[in-house]
Amino acid sequence: MLPVEQAESIILNLVQPLNTEIDQEGVAMTQVAGRVLAKSVVSSLDFPHWDNSAMDGYAIRYEDVADASIDHPKLLEIIEEIPAGSAPKSTIQMGQAARIFTGSCIPNGADTIVIQEETKRDGNQVKILSAPKPQAFVRHQGSYYKAGEPLLTPGIPLDAVEIAVLAAAQCTQVPVYRRLRVALLSTGDELVTPDTPLKRGQLVDSNQYALAAVVRNLGAEVIELGIIPDRPEVLKKAISQAIETADMVISTGGVSVGDYDYVEEILTELGGTIHIQSVAIKPGKPLTVAKFPNCLYFGLPGNPVSALVTFWRFVQPAIKKQSGLLSQFWGPEFVKARSRQELKGGGKREIYVWGQLCLVDGEYEFQLAPGSQISGNLINLAQTTGLAVLPIGQSQINPGDIVKVLKVR
Repeated sequence: MLPVEQAESIILNLVQPLNTEIDQEGVAMTQVAGRVLAKSVVSSLDFPHWDNSAMDGYAIRYEDVADASIDHPKLLEIIEEIPAGSAPKSTIQMGQAARIFTGSCIPNGADTIVIQEETKRDGNQVKILSAPKPQAFVRHQGSYYKAGEPLLTPGIPLDAVEIAVLAAAQCTQVPVYRRLRVALLSTGDELVTPDTPLKRGQLVDSNQYALAAVVRNLGAEVIELGIIPDRPEVLKKAISQAIETADMVISTGGVSVGDYDYVEEILTELGGTIHIQSVAIKPGKPLTVAKFPNCLYFGLPGNPVSALVTFWRFVQPAIKKQSGLLSQFWGPEFVKARSRQELKGGGKREIYVWGQLCLVDGEYEFQLAPGSQISGNLINLAQTTGLAVLPIGQSQINPGDIVKVLKVR
């Protein structure tokens, strides 16, 4: 059995990022949520586009009101009102002011904003009741970003904020890496689809649906190959098809040492190089990782909890890295949390137990899922947000102790 960290290192070294495969014509800005930016985005616009006001009030010359106070207010003539979206028509001269609103362009001649709470208006005149600071509430052109500089860098995931920046920059066609193609298949004569009446001894295939959901959430394209029976010739054909059409293949089942576990033999026959066969992790010891020239193959355990735990621990970072993300976005995310219960460990494998991460007064706490923590118990895996890690040889973690937790969503 390989140590967990060694297995992780092997897997990530096998991954080749999609750093040369770009949708050349770009993708519509409205369709890039969840995609990975492939080229730097540069805008021809300054941000802000022009000097504008950060508050409602009056645009004035600072030198006209530098000594204003409640006892000695300064009286200015209002020569213009500038609604947001309108260009100023006048230049502010000595003794003049313009009524202005948040986001409105600052007229030529003005250099400071007096907020309306510090003024008193009387017809076309305004009293300035206190001296503002020079340049107060002025958002200067180009102070956030100057045209021509890199705005967004390649390798970042595109979500709401990044898309807002693209829209503001009028970048309507976005250069992104193509989606990673991930093929999924479940192996086993005992498996049936959820819409099939269940006979004694059969099991519903939940793995394919769970893995399809998490793979799609990672922005990859899913190729669902369904349930493959435990017949070597059928399984070999399905695996061959998968590695020819996908960048990554994930199968569940058939990777242990049973009489009907054929996956590793087939991978070797198809020319794959097997790098991992088992890992010192519980649940999830039987894990097969094989490399083909243009495809990385993961054979996960068939038990549903084992399949998801090994996916979260090993496959998810590989998908993120291969999708073209920068390194800070694809590594597994661990946090320190205070355990609310006693956690049992021990043995020669790193043990992962599941539950919920709760943020209390700015610190994480780990709440163990109720019920049995065994690889076949899918039911209490629902609502899991973290996997607490018990190192090899540590028999238990007491309530209140700090534990390392892998965030899974």
